[in-house]
Amino acid sequence: MNKKPQMACLEGNEAAARIAYQLSEICAIYPITPSSTMAELADEWASNKQPNLWGNIPTVVEMQHEGGAAGAVHGALQAGALSTTFTASQGLMLMLPNMYKIAGELTPAVFHVAARSLAAQGLSIFGDHQDVMAARTTGFAILASSCVQEAQDLALVAHLATLQSRIPFLHFFDGFRTSHEINKICLIEKAQIRLLVDDQWVLDHQARALNPDTPVMRGTAQNPDTYFQARESVNPYYTAVPGIVQNAMDQLAGTSGRQYRLVDYFGKPEAESVIIAMGSAVSTVRQTVDWLNARGGNFGVLAVRLYRPFPVDALLGALPATVRRIAVLDRTKEPGSNGEPLYQDVISALARKLADGSLEKMPRVTGGRFGLSSKEFTPAMVRAVFDNLDGDAPSPVFTVGINDDVTHLSLPVDA
Repeated sequence: MNKKPQMACLEGNEAAARIAYQLSEICAIYPITPSSTMAELADEWASNKQPNLWGNIPTVVEMQHEGGAAGAVHGALQAGALSTTFTASQGLMLMLPNMYKIAGELTPAVFHVAARSLAAQGLSIFGDHQDVMAARTTGFAILASSCVQEAQDLALVAHLATLQSRIPFLHFFDGFRTSHEINKICLIEKAQIRLLVDDQWVLDHQARALNPDTPVMRGTAQNPDTYFQARESVNPYYTAVPGIVQNAMDQLAGTSGRQYRLVDYFGKPEAESVIIAMGSAVSTVRQTVDWLNARGGNFGVLAVRLYRPFPVDALLGALPATVRRIAVLDRTKEPGSNGEPLYQDVISALARKLADGSLEKMPRVTGGRFGLSSKEFTPAMVRAVFDNLDGDAPSPVFTVGINDDVTHLSLPVDA
């Protein structure tokens, strides 16, 4: 595509929804902040008879709650329709039972999530990663966007990859921080989507539909003699996902010029101290790293885009060979755990590579929580994380952005 790209000022919700609408036949919706705009736009476009990629008007149906929306998506998928939904927070929790079934039956679908806090000691409508982290065991692949441009681009990557891999995708971006951020982006036009979508993937999905003319048995109860074996039989599909996602990213780069990777590194090639993060925080860390490095620093940041299946080889391949210290930042809290989810995944990836000889020495790894309920995360806090990391006795577990006067885990921040 050599012509000048069309630009528009959009919020993250609209950027993702315009892709989902083009590649869906059924949108089952139920509004929940901060994802409601995606559902509202899909409903508006359908009411205005705006066609999808194949010239059809998607059916947009509002259910009575998010569990019903997920059930409607599940049913539509089993009938061979391309289906999607949009949700967040407690709404995503109501979808979990259907998500296990959708993934277990190897059904292509994409759920778009404006990630939001879960109601714990109190309810919060603002953004963090507690909801999507609660869905990480469902079998859905998880793809994270960090800005409005990525919300559009990776939405398309998710839809391409799910059709090819048969693994359902949860595509998320930070509630309010990205979902409601208005930014100028390069639009992906319908002609570009047309180039990237292989209709054979869609025909294959339709051919797997439950149909009385070609009956198959699905959704049975299984006893101990078969359940374990059947559960393990999906392994090759998940093993293939990272390659399929990277291929979709490369194809997108060919039509748009914007190259993404499963894990992207930014900063000094020889950095010794690196922060690993997901979501909108990546932008803050990147700009701070650039500022610090311009003043003699030696820092880097690793942006994780594909979170499930966790891309161990891509992570290790992106890390500078010189890294000695790593701070993993999680925008979530899992009480009682031995570290937050991304931290644990990074630790296990490093330990595995150390055990098989791919890694010579284990870096020092610290884990921190930040930004729950969209609490501010500033460049000064990024510097505080690096200061802790480079200290003589860095705190192995910390919080940043609050004053923890109970368990005293907070890092001091010099504004």
